[in-house]
Amino acid sequence: MNFTAVLRSWARALSTQFRFKILLLSVIPLLISLAVWGGLMAWRLQAVFDFIQSYFSNHDGFANASAILNSLGLLALKTVIVPLLAMWLLLPLVIITSLLFIGVLVMPTVAKHVGQRDFAQLELRRGSSFFASLGFSLGSFFIFVFAWIVTLPLFFVPPVYVLVQPLLWGWLTYRVMSYDALAPFADKQERQLLVAKHRGSLLLIGIIAGWFSGLPSMLWMGGAMSMAYVAFFPIFVSLAIWAYLLIFIFTGLWYQHFCLDALQALRQEQNAEVTINI
Repeated sequence: MNFTAVLRSWARALSTQFRFKILLLSVIPLLISLAVWGGLMAWRLQAVFDFIQSYFSNHDGFANASAILNSLGLLALKTVIVPLLAMWLLLPLVIITSLLFIGVLVMPTVAKHVGQRDFAQLELRRGSSFFASLGFSLGSFFIFVFAWIVTLPLFFVPPVYVLVQPLLWGWLTYRVMSYDALAPFADKQERQLLVAKHRGSLLLIGIIAGWFSGLPSMLWMGGAMSMAYVAFFPIFVSLAIWAYLLIFIFTGLWYQHFCLDALQALRQEQNAEVTINI
């Protein structure tokens, strides 16, 4: 694991994040996410609440939930258990679609911007197509969703949950973003070699990003726990989604700088070996 390279790429990503073009990029997926989820929630959110309410009423859910919350000292949450569960169900879907928008709409522009500004001499070998990248991302999403559902009960074991969730998000983030960062620049063999060589560093970046992504979750859940969540729900959703997008874009920049720096170093090593052999 190369901590120096991780920190160096973090500093470069932070500098790039505040370029006007990069900040503007966060607005496009935000508007798309708000349009998609705003429309879906306006159309079916109350139906989701009604379904959860009905299910709890018919299966003694409120009594069981009260017992669990009471044992954890969180009995005050009983009054908002239905919207809270709805938030838990919707949150990963919002995050995943936002990440998908970032990967499809924003990351190609980010890769091009960073490549032209900071790695102008790096040859583009285009080792992956758009559809191959999309398929790889969707496959990773399905695996993540399955793992997320399986580990969801760990929420009631906070010490374990705090460790497991960042690992899941870190795994998903490093899989998707390292692939997208290298797709335009590296061929298939280079990409596989770099991922295998720097897997620890790539996962570390993803885990750190996963912990940071918990900050918008607090805002989201804060809306659910507020007695006035209905009135301020659109505001909580908008701020949470935008915060996620900014974190995802920064994470993408972090991966872009790290991966292209590693690719540049790999090619320099290969060129030096060729020169020596000659």
